Amino acid sequence: MIIEIEDKLISSEIIEKKFVCDLNACKGACCVKGDAGAPLAMEEINLLEDEIEQIKPFLRMEGIEAIEKSGVFYVDTSKDLVSTLVNNAECAFAIFDEKGIAKCGIELAHKAGKSTLKKPLSCHLYPIRVAETREHTVLNYDQWDVCDPACQLGKQLQIKTYQFLKEPIIRAFGEDFYKELELVDKEIEESKL
Repeated sequence: MIIEIEDKLISSEIIEKKFVCDLNACKGACCVKGDAGAPLAMEEINLLEDEIEQIKPFLRMEGIEAIEKSGVFYVDTSKDLVSTLVNNAECAFAIFDEKGIAKCGIELAHKAGKSTLKKPLSCHLYPIRVAETREHTVLNYDQWDVCDPACQLGKQLQIKTYQFLKEPIIRAFGEDFYKELELVDKEIEESKL
């Protein structure tokens, strides 16, 4: 089912499916697997280029080398602007903790007050994928097997995808939009009674 709020078309899966990232289970596989880097907005690329020297201390040597060789982004086969990869594998901004869990170097730099970019919005919103048409912003739920543990944990904790992603949804679309999602969720739940 598609839900329309203002100029946005939203997959009902964002409201109905349960989801909570489980980094201990997936090890941050979304930073490592896939066929391209993380989608980036032009304004994010500009920030990364402006702040890369402050972000570098939070990155691995392999990531720094890839960025110095290719820049902070490239254009993928779908003509999207995406983050640079290390050896066509993990994101150049990914680092790995002592448990082998991928973390975002941009986010670590932000937490340390060295970057104004929290992390790419496409990463922050995942598993929501945003697309633009002439008339609408389209929000889809991206089903990916590396996120099966997140779906299981969401079911266990009874947290819906949009609830788990409250902060990035508000970051992207504002608090009023989030409140509209809550109202739609309430209507869906009441219709089931």
